[in-house]
Amino acid sequence: MSRQDINRSGEMEVFVRAVELGGFSAAATACKMTPSAVSKLITRLEARLGTRLVNRSTRKLQLTPEGSAFYQRSVSILADISEAERYASSGERATGPIRINTSGSFGNHILAPLVPQFLAEHPGITLDITLTDKIVDLMEERADVAIRAGPLKSSSLIARKLGGARKLIVGAPGYLATHGVPETIADLENHCRIGFSYSRAIQGWPLQDGAEAVNVPVTPGVQVSDGEAMRHLAVAGAGLARLADFTLREDITAGRLAVVMEDFNPGDIEDFYAVYLGQGGPLPARVRALLDFLATHAKL
Repeated sequence: MSRQDINRSGEMEVFVRAVELGGFSAAATACKMTPSAVSKLITRLEARLGTRLVNRSTRKLQLTPEGSAFYQRSVSILADISEAERYASSGERATGPIRINTSGSFGNHILAPLVPQFLAEHPGITLDITLTDKIVDLMEERADVAIRAGPLKSSSLIARKLGGARKLIVGAPGYLATHGVPETIADLENHCRIGFSYSRAIQGWPLQDGAEAVNVPVTPGVQVSDGEAMRHLAVAGAGLARLADFTLREDITAGRLAVVMEDFNPGDIEDFYAVYLGQGGPLPARVRALLDFLATHAKL
């Protein structure tokens, strides 16, 4: 059989279904094939590629490292094919699903209020939003766009800056009434300083004491996995928190949190970016529509 006679996209589709559904039988049902036909197709695929993609020794389908790599690339290629078909049938209209991965703080305070307007302007688009502060692999998570703070590290990613946010130290009025309002950096030793449980580019709280830059470590008493949890703990009176100002605006206005230590605030700005995979071709219209919208409407 010549290379032109091989339906490679069809093979990928069956293989991806088998992986995602957990076995040949489920893939056979989804693809309207017999389990034997699915098994033979994947066997032929392995023979053509010259490598084993799945281990068949267990009842559960198990990918080899080569199979995992082939699966990830197949998902990306099939998505490109679907996008090409949608683009051809709809022209420049932005249609289809967008998977967004962002932090709880940005998702709740910036993104969520904008969603109704975005969907009204782009009725052909649907959104699938995952909130996590964990740094994710866009390919592995099958996310179109991730919104994160900090510098771009991977050369395979492209980032579009959305803006920057000042960091503030805050505490609940009740907590400050009990423990006192810190007025010097030394005073912070007497306070619980809520920290993040994951590694960050800068550990601790950077402060400025005159001409001297000081990094104050967080205390081990309370650590959390995301900024929204930290904000809730601060409001509840668990300790002091240092967060982006857009996360805190409503609580400060409502009197649930008070800003402290502003005389020692170094004025550092945390930049936020919309990050997406750069694969050399034009962006899908749906992703471009989201990026343009966020660049215009996201007010940090």
